[in-house]
Order: sequence, then structure tokens, then C-alpha cells
Amino acid sequence: MTPFDELERGDIIWATDPLSEKGRPVLVIGTPKFQSHGVQLITALISTKSYHESALALSDDDYEGEPLGEQSHVLPWSLVTLNSAVDVDHYLTSLVADRTEDVVRQVVAYISA
Repeated sequence: MTPFDELERGDIIWATDPLSEKGRPVLVIGTPKFQSHGVQLITALISTKSYHESALALSDDDYEGEPLGEQSHVLPWSLVTLNSAVDVDHYLTSLVADRTEDVVRQVVAYISA
């Protein structure tokens, strides 16, 4: 397992899901570190359902490592901040830098609208 404070933008991890008890994959899009709080992981939820035209489909070429087992979509409107290693179960894979930046641009566009 990658230590919590060593996770990076583009990593996909299995983490606590605020919408269910099962957990889910999330994409790390930011890793700010605060003097009094430590590292926080800003993440976007990943789903096998697209839900919305703004969901970003991931293809096998988008992964730096092994792709997730099913067709997956990043949900740029569903952001979760993880504050503790307790919230992270394990590292899954990562996205290539260009695709990660595409996701970040979509998140910014979505919340700036």
C-alpha cells in the first residue's frame, strides 16, 4: 500500500464513499499539505455508470498502470476530500498525466459554471 502522504495527482485509490458503505474508486486530483493538518487528498468519484453528459469516460489508454476492471467514468461534480489514511483502503492504479489534467480542467469548468 502506498502511504497516504505519498499518493499523488493521478493516482486511483479505493476509498471511503460518502454515498454508501461499500467504498469506491476515486481519482486523486490534488494533494495540498497544511502545516497544522497535514496532507488532504482532493478526489473525484469514479463510477461504472455515466449518469450525466459531463461524466468523463476512461479508456484503457488513459491508464498509466492496469485499467480498472470495468468501463469507468470520472464524475467531475462529485468531489470528496479525504483527511486521513483511515479513509483509504488501497492503491489501484493511476492515470496518465494528460488525462488527469483533462479531468482537472473539467472539474474547474464544472464548478466555475
